[in-house]
Amino acid sequence: MSVALFKFFITQVVPRIPFLSRLAIAHSLGLLETSSKWDLKTTLIVRFIRSLLSDKPTSISYQQKVGLRDPGIVGPIWISSITIPKLQSDDDVLAVLLQAVDARKEGGAKYDVPSVESIYAEWTGHRQGANAKTPHPKELSDSARYQKLMADTKHDSTVLYFHGGALYLMDVASHRPVCSELSRITGGRCLNVRYRLAPKFPFPAAVLDCFIAYLYLLHPLPGSFHEPVQASKIVFAGDSAGGNLSLALLQLLLHLHRSVAPGQTPKLRFYGQVVDVPLPGGVAGSSPWLDLTMTMPSIFANHKFDYLPVPSGTSTNERFPACALWPVDPRREDLYCDGTMLMHPFASPLASNPEDWKGSPPVFFCYGGEMLTDDGKYFARKLVKSGVPVEWEEFEAMPHCFAMVLKGSEESKLGMSLWGDYIARVTKGEVIETTGAYYHAKTLIKSNVDIATLGELTDNEVWDRMSEEVKIREGYITASNDRATELKAKL
Repeated sequence: MSVALFKFFITQVVPRIPFLSRLAIAHSLGLLETSSKWDLKTTLIVRFIRSLLSDKPTSISYQQKVGLRDPGIVGPIWISSITIPKLQSDDDVLAVLLQAVDARKEGGAKYDVPSVESIYAEWTGHRQGANAKTPHPKELSDSARYQKLMADTKHDSTVLYFHGGALYLMDVASHRPVCSELSRITGGRCLNVRYRLAPKFPFPAAVLDCFIAYLYLLHPLPGSFHEPVQASKIVFAGDSAGGNLSLALLQLLLHLHRSVAPGQTPKLRFYGQVVDVPLPGGVAGSSPWLDLTMTMPSIFANHKFDYLPVPSGTSTNERFPACALWPVDPRREDLYCDGTMLMHPFASPLASNPEDWKGSPPVFFCYGGEMLTDDGKYFARKLVKSGVPVEWEEFEAMPHCFAMVLKGSEESKLGMSLWGDYIARVTKGEVIETTGAYYHAKTLIKSNVDIATLGELTDNEVWDRMSEEVKIREGYITASNDRATELKAKL
């Protein structure tokens, strides 16, 4: 056991042993609201995480320090590190992004123009013949490890992976296991991207980094480990905030395609060369976070099945202890973006219009019965209205990102399998049909659902809820003194 893990056990697990013991007894006696839906392991894991997240908030600086720790590399995984160089001064990738952001924002909305920086990423693959304790060969160069990685791949699919973490937490290191597992299922490889985190690097810095990483796959520089990747062989994937970035990037690309004549492919200057910007093969999200205002009904209705904290109604500037990273000067209402940008379609894809998605490649969603389920329901419904092929997989009573959090459970195994299988089918060129499925708790019996009828709110009602929250955060509407109670009553 590492020193960090031992410290966590002593400081976080040991004090909660009485609480977890009471939970185990209550679950076994069927006294918990979730007893009929969860097994004991799920109960303990979800409630333990919820307990951690319910503690008094620590500073953003501390959270990032903890979240960015590298636990090391061990087990059935190949990692080959790369750095995508900083763009040249005459490249217009940033200019193209800013033009698109400006074209889609409301008149008074404002944002910080990001700098262009180099980007760290990790080629990730499943290591054949390795076990959980197999050490990573540090003596090999990254180039040699990449060759080993490619020797273990069976298919030419490439996942461009964006990790979750509420857009201000986590790292490529925390998401190596899920990238390795997706590589195992698909037989392909992942490029796991370390995009810049808020609040130090607000919107659209992360979108820019993801955009550059995609262009790098398509048009590698001399000396890169990989050959040019066909766009049809690339799937954007991510969990939670990474799902947000996947769909934000897709919407950016669709915007660029709408800006040229039908049948034409947009172009831009990338590392001194004029290159095409095609659409990817598809997008695959696990519990994508698509509404940064967090105003959909499931936020409170499904809290009993989730570990995420409910909105407190407290200003973000007051919620976290002051530190070097937060609050910023001048202050803004949200960690990720200015309050006026919360409904920008590159920030909250749920705020987009159905017609914005015409011509989109297929999209996969996997949600639990979680707080963000309505984000996905109303967004998937929007896509289907535009003729986009959608695969919808919903698991009753499962928490946020359950396929990753409840590793080893039957729900996790099925969720990961569906996720990877979709990626494999897309990159093999199979036609994706619109399908919806609902998996019942414990039995995993599957029922078909009509995506076009998901949710009870109309598109206009969804928009109104989001818009009202933005106005409250920006001070245009006065909220009650007990904002949390007001939100709960409304939702």
